[in-house]
Amino acid sequence: MAKEKKLDANGYRKFGMLDKLTYAAGDFGCNMSFALKGTINTFWLVFMNMNSTLFATLLLIVQVWDAINDPLIGSLIDADKRNYKLGKFKTYIFIGSIGLLVAGSLCFIPLPNASTTIKCIIFLLGYVIWDAFYTVANVPYGAMLSLITTDGGERAELSTWRSIGSMIGNIVPMIILPMLIWKDKVDEAGNVIMNAETGEPEQELMGKTVFFVALLMGILGFIAFQFMIRKGEIRVNENAIKVNEQQQKFNVFKAFGNFLKNRAAVGATLAAMGMFLGMNSATTATQIMFAIYFGKAELSGLVTAIGFVPMMLFIPFIKKIVNKMGKKEASVAGTIVSLVGAGLMFLFPAVPKSAALIVYILAFVVFGLGMGVYTCVSWSLMADAIDYNEWKTGSREEGTVYSLHSFFRKLAQGVGPSLVIVIMGLLGYNSEIDINAQTAQTAENMCWLVAGLYLFSAVMQFVGIALVYNLDKKTLAQMNEELDARHARDEEMSDARKALYN
Repeated sequence: MAKEKKLDANGYRKFGMLDKLTYAAGDFGCNMSFALKGTINTFWLVFMNMNSTLFATLLLIVQVWDAINDPLIGSLIDADKRNYKLGKFKTYIFIGSIGLLVAGSLCFIPLPNASTTIKCIIFLLGYVIWDAFYTVANVPYGAMLSLITTDGGERAELSTWRSIGSMIGNIVPMIILPMLIWKDKVDEAGNVIMNAETGEPEQELMGKTVFFVALLMGILGFIAFQFMIRKGEIRVNENAIKVNEQQQKFNVFKAFGNFLKNRAAVGATLAAMGMFLGMNSATTATQIMFAIYFGKAELSGLVTAIGFVPMMLFIPFIKKIVNKMGKKEASVAGTIVSLVGAGLMFLFPAVPKSAALIVYILAFVVFGLGMGVYTCVSWSLMADAIDYNEWKTGSREEGTVYSLHSFFRKLAQGVGPSLVIVIMGLLGYNSEIDINAQTAQTAENMCWLVAGLYLFSAVMQFVGIALVYNLDKKTLAQMNEELDARHARDEEMSDARKALYN
C-alpha cells in the first residue's frame, strides 16, 4: 500500500526533507557548470597561451554581457504569464539544463596552435553560448526559493541546503580537476624535471583532458536538474505580484531603481560580490601560485577544498543559530573571523617555504570557518530581500530582484578575474611563455596577490552585511508580521470580490 502523502492547509505536500534535497540538487546542477569558470582562465592562459591583456579584455566583455543578460532573463520570467505544464520557472530551468549538457565544453576546445583570431572567436562564441543556457537555468532557480515556502525558518533551511548543493558541486570538481589536468614534467628516462630557479618540479597542463571532463560534468548537472524539476514543489503562485488591482505595466528600469533603494538586497549583493572575489578571482592566481611556487598545481584544488570543510560544521546547527542570533548578527560575527584568517594569510609568503604550505592551509581554514554561517544563509538573505522589496514598494518581482543581484555579482565575477589577470601581468607573469619559465620573484608575487585577494574579499563581506544590510532579527520579525497582515487583507478582499461576482 502506497504511503499517504501529507498535505498542508493549502493542499500542497508538506515542507520537508524532499524540498531540501531537490533545492540542493538544483545548485549542484548549476555548479557542475559554474565550477568550470575558474579552470577557463587557467586553460586559456597556460594551455592556449593567450596574451594575458587580450584575454582579460575578452573576459571582461563576456562577463559584462553575462551581467546584462541576467536582468533581461529575469524580466522575461516576471512578464511571462503563460501556463506551462511544468510551471514557468521549471520550464525555463529545463530548457537551460538541456543546453548545459554540452555548452560548458565549448569553452575548452583545445587548439593551442590556432591563430589569435581563431582563439578569440572560439572563446567568445563558446562563452556566450554557455552563458545563455546557464542564465536561463540559474536565474529562475535562484528566485524559486521564495516560492517554495514563505516561512522564514524553512527558507533558512533551503538556503543551507542550497549551500550544501553548491559546496558539493564546487568541491568535487575543485579537488578532482587539478589532479586530472596537471602533472609533473618528466624527461625521457621518466624522471621529474626540476625547475632550476625555484627548485620545485616543473608542471604541465593537459588541456585536452578538460574538454571531456566538461562534457561529463554537463551530464551530471542535467541529471541533478531533472531530479529537482520532477520532485520539487512550488507553493506560491508564480504569476502573483503582490500589488493592487491597478498595477502598472512591469517596468525593468523602475525595478532597477527599487533595487538600488533596497538596502537589504544591496547589502547581500556586496557580501556576495566579496565572496566571489575571494573564491573566483583568486582561483587562477592560486593554481598558478601552486604550479610555480610550490610545484604542486595538482593539489591546489584539494588545499582549497580543505578551507570549505569548516563551513560544513555549521550546517546541523544553522537553524538554531539563526533563531537565537538572527541571520545578520551571526553572519557579521563570521565575517570578523574571516578577516582574521585573511590577515593570517599574509604570513605564509614570509615564512620559509618548508612551512609556507602549512601556514597557508591553517590561515585558509580560519577564513573558511568565518565564512560558515554566511555561506549557509546567503541565499536566504536574498529571499528576505525580495520580501523587503514587497514591504517597501508593494511589488515582489522575484525574478528581477534576484537577477539584479546576479547582475552585480557577475560584474564582480567578470571584472575581478580580469583585473587579477592584469595585475598578474604587472607582477611579472607572462602567459605567452611556458609556465615553468616564470621567475622566482613572480612566483613569490603570486603568493602576496592571493593573500591580498582574500583580505579584500573579507572586507567587502563585512561592509555588505554589517554596515549596509539592514534586516536584523528585530526588523525581520516586524517585516514578516506586517507582510502576513497585508497578505491576509488582500486574500479577504479577493474572496469578497469573488463572492460579489458569484
